[in-house]
Amino acid sequence: MTALETPGPTLGVVGGGQLGRMLAEAAGPLGVEVIVLDPTPECPASAVCRDQIVAGFDDEAAIRELATRVDVLTFEIELADQEALGRVHEATGVPVHPRPETLELIHDKLHQKRALEDAGVPVPPFRAVEDAEDVREAIDDYGAPVMLKARTGGYDGRGNVPVESPDEAEEALEAVAGPAMVEAFVDFTREVSAIAVNGDGETATYPIGENVHEAEILRETIVPARSDDEATARTRSVATDVLELMEGRGVYGIEFFETPDGEILLNEIAPRPHNSGHWTIEGAVVSQFESHVRAVLGWPLGSTELRAPTVSKNLLGDVEENREARLSNVERILETPRAHLHWYGKREARPLRKMGHLTVTAREGERREDLLETARELENATTFR
Repeated sequence: MTALETPGPTLGVVGGGQLGRMLAEAAGPLGVEVIVLDPTPECPASAVCRDQIVAGFDDEAAIRELATRVDVLTFEIELADQEALGRVHEATGVPVHPRPETLELIHDKLHQKRALEDAGVPVPPFRAVEDAEDVREAIDDYGAPVMLKARTGGYDGRGNVPVESPDEAEEALEAVAGPAMVEAFVDFTREVSAIAVNGDGETATYPIGENVHEAEILRETIVPARSDDEATARTRSVATDVLELMEGRGVYGIEFFETPDGEILLNEIAPRPHNSGHWTIEGAVVSQFESHVRAVLGWPLGSTELRAPTVSKNLLGDVEENREARLSNVERILETPRAHLHWYGKREARPLRKMGHLTVTAREGERREDLLETARELENATTFR
């Protein structure tokens, strides 16, 4: 039985960026307090959570301190140290969700893809590479271009380098700067994602979103995706299969390629709330952040039903060099009906850094294409100064 009292449960989050901030915003109305651990003093989440421990994501002593102050541990960034989390769980008995074993699987993209392939989940052709000759051989087998990926440490497009020709192999490996893998380039119609939730004996999936990337960074998400019913059903089916492989409760962002013949190929998994699920704050009955809080606490998940077609648009640092974060001309967003602004509170704008996002929800009968046009117009009206 789920009971509420005052004070309520406390959730510990390793990571205090924008995801930690939005988790804390969603936790508050449920009577749940949040303490985050993050190496950046006054991190984005610190403005809305109970407390912050300033420490590295791999600082085991600090994670143990966090565990002594909370009822459940979770994380909002893959850089969290799964071995440290596992040892802290064993020493303190504080639950960790998703489980460290899942984080370990996700950490290494090569191991992740092998496990998915072994489970029958459709993935693009891939292989490990050790040197430039391995990359050139992959190009011979898969055709150019191929995608070179860092096996560890890459997220939000970082660590992914397209290789257009054999001559670029060495430079690409230097850019990745560590253990790498190669994937065949997928000729896709669209990229889509499923925000899926593992609860306590129940699962849920949000409507499928269509994602627009540029320079490997997510720019826009359109919900529902402009896929046909058959492709949407396949995406949901594969997402459900993926959830069965994940250990522990929580939200998982699962990215796919949809090919011209309707095939669905899994790209990557994030064991946490995901950028492509930000639309759920305004566009769904229960947001992905509230779903994550509910799931890791073992509470009922709530409805993932769509309220209205929605488009989200990232506000990226449109600067050539690092500078104080200041977004101007936000009046256009604030005065537009059904538009919503989310500013993450980061102190410094950096080139292409995610500084915030906006969403636009539809009136009855309004087309997704019109929402997308409005979101782009609003984003273009803002400036970093």
